Amino acid sequence: MIRSMTAFASGERATEWGTLGCELRAVNHRFLELGLRLPEELRAYEPLLRERIASRVSRGKLDLAMRLRAPESEGGLHLNDAMVEELSKLNIGLSARFPGLRTSLTELLQYPGVLQGRGVDAEAMQREVLALLDAVLDDFLAAREREGGKLAVVIGERAEAIAGIAAEVRTLVPQIRAGQRQKLEARLADLSQPADPGRVEQELVIWLQKLDVDEELDRLDSHLSELRRVLKQKEPVGRRLDFLLQEFNREANTLGSKSVDARTSNAAVELKVLIDQIREQIQNIE
Repeated sequence: MIRSMTAFASGERATEWGTLGCELRAVNHRFLELGLRLPEELRAYEPLLRERIASRVSRGKLDLAMRLRAPESEGGLHLNDAMVEELSKLNIGLSARFPGLRTSLTELLQYPGVLQGRGVDAEAMQREVLALLDAVLDDFLAAREREGGKLAVVIGERAEAIAGIAAEVRTLVPQIRAGQRQKLEARLADLSQPADPGRVEQELVIWLQKLDVDEELDRLDSHLSELRRVLKQKEPVGRRLDFLLQEFNREANTLGSKSVDARTSNAAVELKVLIDQIREQIQNIE
């Protein structure tokens, strides 16, 4: 099943160091672009997080945010006495040079290293972080697939409409050819001098061949079959669909350029409208 590039998922996981939280959201993008927001305690795992996401997602602009909330009942913070002692000595020395210098308790506690939390087992924390990310990724990909299913329905409806127009044009082609032949014969009959019948027939055949759209209609049918096949694949197909839509558009343009009848001209316009509607949908497909 195809996947949308737009999705959101979140989750939490209780650990002995506190509650891990994770949010993952994505929007359309031509390639895979990852943006991570991590607390200081988890920054060491950024390469692993990027690698894990890239192994399961191929396209989209993704934003991952993780947090670690310490248990409310646990007094997990304590002063770094050595650091406080060093800062005290510096303060005494600076006070003599800057008598008006004042430092608040809040500013002191915010100084890096003054407050220390409970020691963390790096390997155990890594397992917890990756386990949470995997769970969130599962929900994230499931959301992408649900949205992708809706996109597939819309695209399928447009594809059936294209098939209907192509079938209608096939029924019109013999009528259009016959009508063009009658028009040419009527014009020749109005000439003051009779034309060579053999030459007229030869020119008529050449002219009708230039108006022949059977090949374009056959290719449209082939593209439709490929579109239906691709929509059933599990791997990312967004780029393939994008290229395929270019082929659809090429056939519609050729059909319009060869048209000598208002009905086929209108059909070419309708085809372009439907193709453009499909293109809008596949911009959101991974």
